Amino acid sequence: METPAKIFACTQSTVLGKAIADHFGIEVGKVNFSRYSDGEFQPSFEESVRGVRIFIVGSTHPSSENLMEMLLMLDAAKRASARHITAVMPYFGWARQDRKDKPRVPIGAKLIAKLLETAGATRIITMDLHADQIQGFFEKPVDHLFASTIFLPYINSLNLSDLTIASPDMGGSKRAYAYSKYLSSDVVICYKQREKANVISHMELIGNVEGKNVILVDDMVDTAGTLTKAADLMKERGAISVRAICTHALLSGNAYEKIEKSQLEELIVTDSIPPKVSHPKVKVLSCAPLFAEVMKKVHYNQSISSKFIM
Repeated sequence: METPAKIFACTQSTVLGKAIADHFGIEVGKVNFSRYSDGEFQPSFEESVRGVRIFIVGSTHPSSENLMEMLLMLDAAKRASARHITAVMPYFGWARQDRKDKPRVPIGAKLIAKLLETAGATRIITMDLHADQIQGFFEKPVDHLFASTIFLPYINSLNLSDLTIASPDMGGSKRAYAYSKYLSSDVVICYKQREKANVISHMELIGNVEGKNVILVDDMVDTAGTLTKAADLMKERGAISVRAICTHALLSGNAYEKIEKSQLEELIVTDSIPPKVSHPKVKVLSCAPLFAEVMKKVHYNQSISSKFIM
């Protein structure tokens, strides 16, 4: 007897969850959230999940309520006797804390991995982790998808001549080289020094961008300080145009204002995090078809290796 599948969405990802369910070919499941006056909340599945495979869709970007909501839903599914419980996390939050970069700090990503497994997740599906080694923090299977399957067709549709792929920092050079190999383009890298988190003291460009159409590649954009500074620097060095592709659009603080004032022609992102506002320079591509296809293949025990371009 085939185990049925059901998809549920956390409140921060209801639009994306519904889009994924539509592409999957089923209705998104019913969840009710009860709230106490002090802010405490309790999710409740309003339909049976006994013996079924369920997918819980929810990105865990700040605030921490988003993570807590995912944990509570996983626990509720476990206690309701779901057979397989997959946490579908288009954006895996707290991933920048993947190592001890100075004394007396936590490894937040490892802690989140343990919390998810303890809550009841039997599988994780996520996209463009900040650091690949986070997969090793889990004892359960992790399907780490790449947004390149979403971005590459869009890049090809632009028909840009003299294309150059750029990494906004040394840490993203592997990602930039992977894109450049697929697109048969040159690569340049920005070297930056930080005063503190989200504050850049110095940036230098390694490579030539004169007369080139440049595409910056990164896994996330938070305050947009690095991207906009890199775009301005490349225009100063003679680039024809500068675009950026970033999987996860946190866009906190005055990020939109920085983007508006910068030399960035376009910022292309996915809807792994719900867009705060609409902006003419920000192009949003949906990741729902990718997740729906992978979830369907996982459900029917089919190979998903074709989704790992990079």
